[in-house]
Amino acid sequence: MATSNNMKLPVIAEQAYKKGIQLVGSGDCLHPKWRGELRQLEKVDDAFRYDRTYFVPTVEVEDASRVHHLLLVPSLSKAEELYEAFKKHSLNIDTDGRPTVKLTGEEIASAAKESESLIGPAHAFTPWTAVYAYYDSLSECYGSLVTYISFVELGLSADTSYADRIPDLRGLTFLTSSDAHSPWPNKFAREFTRIEVENIGFDELKKAILQTEGRRPVLNVGLFPGEGKYNESACIRCAKHYTLKEAIAVSWRCDCGGRIKKGVKDRAEELADVETQPSHRPPYLHTIPLSEIIALSLGYSSSKNKTVQGAWEKLITRFGSEVNVLVDVDLDQIDFVDARITGAIKAFRDGRVILHPGGGGKYGRIELPPAAHQTKSGGQASLGDF
Repeated sequence: MATSNNMKLPVIAEQAYKKGIQLVGSGDCLHPKWRGELRQLEKVDDAFRYDRTYFVPTVEVEDASRVHHLLLVPSLSKAEELYEAFKKHSLNIDTDGRPTVKLTGEEIASAAKESESLIGPAHAFTPWTAVYAYYDSLSECYGSLVTYISFVELGLSADTSYADRIPDLRGLTFLTSSDAHSPWPNKFAREFTRIEVENIGFDELKKAILQTEGRRPVLNVGLFPGEGKYNESACIRCAKHYTLKEAIAVSWRCDCGGRIKKGVKDRAEELADVETQPSHRPPYLHTIPLSEIIALSLGYSSSKNKTVQGAWEKLITRFGSEVNVLVDVDLDQIDFVDARITGAIKAFRDGRVILHPGGGGKYGRIELPPAAHQTKSGGQASLGDF
């Protein structure tokens, strides 16, 4: 549903290589036909490989309370076990890649534990189908299995600064990831987690998430939460922003008569109880896809512009992948494209971009600092333009 017809394993594998992603969560591994597709791939130890890209089985499920959970599954045989455990509780497990399972979070966590899968809340802070949309703590959702929860998927709505202030989450690994609805570089792997492992596969991924035997996450990369449509509390009719105190004072009703939707930022603030970051937490780099940075720097409103795509191709051809350009390359080496592009990449790396937060259903907007921001006609790009 709402997914490109190009989301096929060979296409995903090719685009993942260009992006610089070595290990991809398959998604939808409870769906019988998708498991059939995964079986066609080369089996390499405890992962599946197509060309230069590795896959591990993963799935997102919706529970009886509409909360979404992410499961990382050790094998297709274990995925079969989960399928059988959930099938009698689901009407759409054979038709929907993200099935609805009429079980509680605790029951789903129990099935995950039985199958030796890892489990954590998916996109934990989104306003509609996330654990913190319905509960004030993980234990309210997962009950006696809360100690089995090993990670939190931050998703597009939150970052480390939001999640680390919540006592529940400080000991858990944060995964910066989100659903892939398209394989193309401006959509695929907009968020990713860099981990330190000895080889690629489920066992090493598990060790990194559990932070054992020296394996660990070393960098979270994701969008600015402020880009989200519901980052700050705002009216869903006129998009006027309110502080939490202001919204409470007017009983969540805007001057225009519209309803004020509580923002993710304010929801995180309600749950916050600490200020410091735990020592095990890796850095968090806020960035956006490279083609969007190029469009932003040159003043184009679309990353599909031919000039934008030409610059993107030059950079990928020279440096091997988009991740290399966004994170690793010495910017002094990028002297063969418009200097505004290099300035924009540096601005993101340095955290110097200007963010105008979203709210009330309206996307946020990113603006480059004056030194890096020179535009042609076309206006300021925002996340919603791409």
